[in-house]
Amino acid sequence: MRMSAKAEYAVRAMVQLATIEAGVLAKTDDLAKAQGIPPQFLVDILSALRADRLVRSHRGRDGGYELGRPAAQISIADVLRSIDGPLASVRDIGLGDLPYSGPTAALTDVWRALRASMRSVLEQTSLADVAAGALPEHVRALADEYRGQELKRGHSLN
Repeated sequence: MRMSAKAEYAVRAMVQLATIEAGVLAKTDDLAKAQGIPPQFLVDILSALRADRLVRSHRGRDGGYELGRPAAQISIADVLRSIDGPLASVRDIGLGDLPYSGPTAALTDVWRALRASMRSVLEQTSLADVAAGALPEHVRALADEYRGQELKRGHSLN
């Protein structure tokens, strides 16, 4: 999976919004500055998130943005899908419609497994989890395992 800059910025902006007290509105410029996101880019991102009802906007001098529902009810997957569409796709073809045969037939199940593993992380991790630094146990275990592999690779390069 390759995450676009737009999707990564969207997740960062949403986690930032998750840290703001309920009922308090965040100005676009404040969100942009807090996360180092180009302000005009953030306007486009917030527009897409608003269309999917992940954020609400309020107009006027005291206006701004707030989450569309509680942070614990918005997954990272919700944000990514809003910005980039399906989590894992192959040439924008449904997995059941891929033209694999012979020795490549099992690739369909590889792509299904990839999608399932991504969903198990991204759908079960909420904005509130990230904002609190309290990731689900299986996500933390995967991250720890990966960190260990990085350390091994680092030592084998020396």
